[in-house]
Amino acid sequence: MAELSTASITDRLATLGSDRWAVHFEARRRVKAGDDIIELTIGEPDIATPSHLINIAEASMRAGRTGYAGGKGEPNLLSVLAQKYAQRSGQDIREDNVLALPGTQAALTICMLSMVEKGDAVLVPDPYYATYEGVVEASGADFIPVRMQSSNGFRLTVEALEAAMVPTAKVLLLNSPHNPTGTVLTHEEITEIGQFCERHGLWILSDEVYESLIYEGAFASAFDQPQFNPRTVVVSSISKSHAAPGFRSGWAIGPSWFIDKAQSVAETLLFGNQPFIADMTVHAVVEPDDTASLMAHAYQRRIALLMEAFANSPILSPHKAASGMFMMVDVSRSGLSGADFAMGLLDHGVAVMPGDVFGQQAHDFVRLSLTIDDQKLSQAVERIILFAKSLGDKKT
Repeated sequence: MAELSTASITDRLATLGSDRWAVHFEARRRVKAGDDIIELTIGEPDIATPSHLINIAEASMRAGRTGYAGGKGEPNLLSVLAQKYAQRSGQDIREDNVLALPGTQAALTICMLSMVEKGDAVLVPDPYYATYEGVVEASGADFIPVRMQSSNGFRLTVEALEAAMVPTAKVLLLNSPHNPTGTVLTHEEITEIGQFCERHGLWILSDEVYESLIYEGAFASAFDQPQFNPRTVVVSSISKSHAAPGFRSGWAIGPSWFIDKAQSVAETLLFGNQPFIADMTVHAVVEPDDTASLMAHAYQRRIALLMEAFANSPILSPHKAASGMFMMVDVSRSGLSGADFAMGLLDHGVAVMPGDVFGQQAHDFVRLSLTIDDQKLSQAVERIILFAKSLGDKKT
C-alpha cells in the first residue's frame, strides 16, 4: 500500500510556528505546575479591551449581525478605512483599495501569497517579527535577511538592502515602527528605502500595526508618499491600538487592482470576517479613544524603568525602544547566547523571548515584554539582574 504524504508547505513551516515560542509555552507549563514565573514573552496588552467596543459587538450580535460577511469585508468598515487612509495620506483612497481581514497576520499572509511564489525572493530586515519567516515560506519564495546592526540602532539602510539584493527579489517586507526593536524609521529613511524599491521594481509590504505606539520620532509610511503609493500595501489592525488582539480584526490597503486579486485568495481561505466585529472596528476607527494613549504612557514609563535598572549592569545592555511594547536587551557579555540566557533565566523565575527567534542579528539579545504592571516588572528586573550577576561571577 502506498504511503500517504503531505504538501511541501508543511515541511517548510514545520519549525516556524509554535516552536518559536518554546520558552513561552514552557513558562506556561511551569506556571500551571505551580512555579512562580513572571512572563515577559508575548505582546498582549495588559489593559482590557475597551468596554464600549465589547458593548458594540454584543449589540451588533443581538441585532442579527451574525451571518456571512462579504468576502471583501463589510461595506461600513471598508468605507471608514478608506476615509482613514485618505485623510492620513492626502490621497484618493476608496473602498476598492481596502480588504478587511481577521488580523494583521492573516493580512500579511494573504498579501504575500498574492505577491510571490516559488522562484521569487522577499527581502526581510533582520531582526524581524517571529512569524515573518513563516509568512514568506508559506508562499514558496526565498527568505532573504537584510542585516540591521545594533550599533546604529537597528536602522534599515539602503546600503544593507543593496548588499542583500538578489535578482529574484519582488518584495520588501517593511516594519516600522519595528517589532522587536522598537526602532522608528524617519520620513527621510522611508524615502530612501522607497527609492531603492522603485529602482529594483519591488513591492513594499508595510506592517504598520504599531503606528499608534510611538514615543520618539514621528510615524512615516511609503504609502503616504505619492511616488511610492502604487507599489505599497499597508497591513494593520486594532489588536495593538485598541488592546483587542482576540477579536482578530485587521486589513490591507493597497492599489485597487492588487486588492481585487488578493480578494480571491482571501475568499478561498476565509470568505469574510464577522459582521459584528466589523461594526465594532468601525467604531474603533472612527471614534476618539484613549486606549493607545494609556498604553503608551505605561510602556514609556516601563522603558524608563528598565533603562535605569540596567544602566550599571556589566552584563546587560538595553536597546531603548522608541515605539511598541517590547525592549531588546543585549546579553552577549554574559557569555551566553540569547537562547541560552532565556532558558537559564526561566529557572530563575522569568520568561523572556530568545533573540534568535527574531533572526540572526538578534542572536545575542533577549526580548522583554512591557505588558505587565510596574510592580511585577520591577520584581522581574531584580531576578534578571541577579541571574546576570551570577553569570558574571562564574566568569571571574
